[in-house]
Amino acid sequence: MFSLLNLQSLLGLVVIVAACWGLSENKRAFPWRLTLGAIAVQAGLVLALFAIPGSQGVLAAITGAVDGLAAATNRGTQFVFGYLAGGDQPYVVGNERALFTFAFQVLPLILVISALSALLWHWKVLKWITYGFGLLFQRTMGLGGASALAVAANIFLGMIESPIVIRAYLDKLTRSELFLMMVVGLATVAGSTMVAYAAILSPVLANAAGHVLVASIVSAPAGVLLARIIIPEKPGEGGAVADYNSALKYDSAIDAIVKGTSDGLMVVLNISAVLIVFVALVALVNVMLGGFWLFGDHVTVERLLGWAFMPVAWLTGVEWSEAGKAGWLLGVKLTLTEFVAFIELGKVPAGEMSERTRMLMTYALCGFANIGSVGITVTGLSVLMPERREEVLGLVWKGLFAGFLATLMTACVVGAMPATIFS
Repeated sequence: MFSLLNLQSLLGLVVIVAACWGLSENKRAFPWRLTLGAIAVQAGLVLALFAIPGSQGVLAAITGAVDGLAAATNRGTQFVFGYLAGGDQPYVVGNERALFTFAFQVLPLILVISALSALLWHWKVLKWITYGFGLLFQRTMGLGGASALAVAANIFLGMIESPIVIRAYLDKLTRSELFLMMVVGLATVAGSTMVAYAAILSPVLANAAGHVLVASIVSAPAGVLLARIIIPEKPGEGGAVADYNSALKYDSAIDAIVKGTSDGLMVVLNISAVLIVFVALVALVNVMLGGFWLFGDHVTVERLLGWAFMPVAWLTGVEWSEAGKAGWLLGVKLTLTEFVAFIELGKVPAGEMSERTRMLMTYALCGFANIGSVGITVTGLSVLMPERREEVLGLVWKGLFAGFLATLMTACVVGAMPATIFS
């Protein structure tokens, strides 16, 4: 049964599309067919992954696989770090929750999944899955071969790794295609971080791994649509055909594991550094705001973000009574990265947030669209295509806006559907 909350999410869809149209470089070239097609693809993917008979068994298997990976990673982490990683404690532990350390319980998962992803790419398993999604986006959304392959790669790889897949075609991409690739990279997450997010949310969200996987897949067509609305493709341009023999290659299975681990280490170091700096900067701002009071309490960045993003959270389908907390999470995602936002979401006790709000926030937060990723995007693409660095700099902030709205659009699509398909 549909409810007012479902209509609320539909209103959110309209507002998001209208906001991007307001920034469009060619307002007369609104892609009506792509809009309907992208929303249909999103809804179809959600239904295929949740409503088809037997899909719940697949999601349960995904959750089991994530739990197994987490347990295996924990064994390796404890071997290296011992009791610091939750192994046998040399003292009596009075608070088990205090044993959780982000650096030892979450970040090592990224190393393992990065190595495993590289191995699956070398064995062509991930390549064929990516190719299948590429054909889906090419046929249903009219993307050129190179763009379709890059969009599909973004579902499983990082926002910098995916351009490597079409490196030979980067100089041939039109301005619209380049922007599209940036937006989709910011609207999705890498497979290595997906598992970490699922591990964080599993204690408080049923089928957390399935929701996170679906979120990254379904946000890709949303990113395509919003990118095309803001910078439409000019008639007669674009459509580069990609060679499936991509530039991302490994010499052997061992080479894939070693290089995948090395790439994962760089991701871990980058995440750690960004988190340290951004959390410290927010704390510094809170110190400077400490002398101000509003509505009987200190003014903090967190409270300001909660107020600013309350209407945005409400438009995804969240009840107004929970919009403050949900809006704060969206603000944390934008300023402190989605990692911190997922950690904060995981800390919210089951009784303090409805299951619907928690699920919608999982979709809304699941993307790399944050201020820190702007620097990563500019740096990575400047290395891959130095001759287009100025162009990348001119597009990146629009890309952040569209990428952030793409995950909100995904949350709206999910929120517009009957709750019974997720039970």
